[in-house]
Amino acid sequence: MTTAREIMTPDATCIGANDSVLDAAHRMAELGVGAMPICSPDERLKGMLTDRDIVVKVLAADKDPGRTTAGELAQGKAITIGADDDVAEVLRTMSSHKVRRLPVIDGHTLVGMVAQADVARSLPDPVVGDLVEALSSN
Repeated sequence: MTTAREIMTPDATCIGANDSVLDAAHRMAELGVGAMPICSPDERLKGMLTDRDIVVKVLAADKDPGRTTAGELAQGKAITIGADDDVAEVLRTMSSHKVRRLPVIDGHTLVGMVAQADVARSLPDPVVGDLVEALSSN
């Protein structure tokens, strides 16, 4: 049984809930990523921030990215996967929630991220094709 821990990218970098969206954008550019987990000061996952969130919810809404915090964009409960969950559960979760990235947690600690690219590198082509189709359908 392959687990999320085995296919994830370890050591995901969080942006603090109190950090500005501008700081988050700089950090995302520095790391070459399109999304970052938002963590509270106690290191609990509060949500995900994507480059699309920055454009649509901040820039297009005429908000100041230097004064808008990442935490303001964290909506609802973050969709996560347990580090020791089977890869079949990873695929079900990504497909049912239509997400391309999943924070991987061990207890309450963020230990990594599983992205669509991680799935593509780790699993057979038909499985990857099914995931891409599920994520692309309306």
